[in-house]
Amino acid sequence: MGNLLVPFKKFLSNKNTITILGVLVGIVVLYLGYTWRVQKSIKPTQVPYCNTTLIQGTKITNDYIEYLNFPRDMIAGFTNIETDASAIIGKLVNYDGKIPQNSFFFDEQLTTEEEWPDSIFSNIQDGHTIYRLKVDSDKTYANSIMPENKIDLYMSTTADEEDGKLVFGRLISEIQVLAVKDGDGKNVFADSAEPLEPAYLLFSVPEDLFLLLMKAEKLGIEIMPVPRNESYSASSEATQLTSKELEAMIINRTHQISDECTDLTVCG
Repeated sequence: MGNLLVPFKKFLSNKNTITILGVLVGIVVLYLGYTWRVQKSIKPTQVPYCNTTLIQGTKITNDYIEYLNFPRDMIAGFTNIETDASAIIGKLVNYDGKIPQNSFFFDEQLTTEEEWPDSIFSNIQDGHTIYRLKVDSDKTYANSIMPENKIDLYMSTTADEEDGKLVFGRLISEIQVLAVKDGDGKNVFADSAEPLEPAYLLFSVPEDLFLLLMKAEKLGIEIMPVPRNESYSASSEATQLTSKELEAMIINRTHQISDECTDLTVCG
């Protein structure tokens, strides 16, 4: 038996033989690796696409999704194409666009209900109404008033019965800002890198305060938002009227509707 192994040992001890074997092993490894990578790259992967045109605000369900098989390499360069249907279902079509029929789903076309600009209207407290206060960059303290901040509203006018003296004071406190929008209705802070020019603050107030603010607006009385600190914004105190005297100045300049019914009024 030992004699039989002698030629084999001599064969392995030959440097040329070892070199050739090493090259062959390397070629096999490279071939197997290459084959594996090719198979992986051409292996079809399912990519979801939209089977109908979806407009802004549409909630995406499984009914709107179909699939195409593509080699993985063909879509590897498109990092913004969503390939996971579970990350699409339940999302909304973004407010500044639509998804055409037979189009892939791109990340920038999708948003969540929480991020949707007008989702605020679905969570208004009972008995409250949305009021839109006209503002500009100066009145928002150079874009310092943001959604979820709490503000107070101050009123400025003249008192005719007191020889035109200036009247200035806090009218309403503890108002939480729901959205800040520009003149086209877009969220001012949608792009934090380049915020838009603010045109409106949106917030909800009890119906009686909504009517009061609308009357002040129609009378040309200036209403100014004043931001407060972080702890004030975190307060759970309810929105409330802070000056009966200022309220009376507005009410006394408007006609009172005797049978006016609001959410806070018991009507016969």
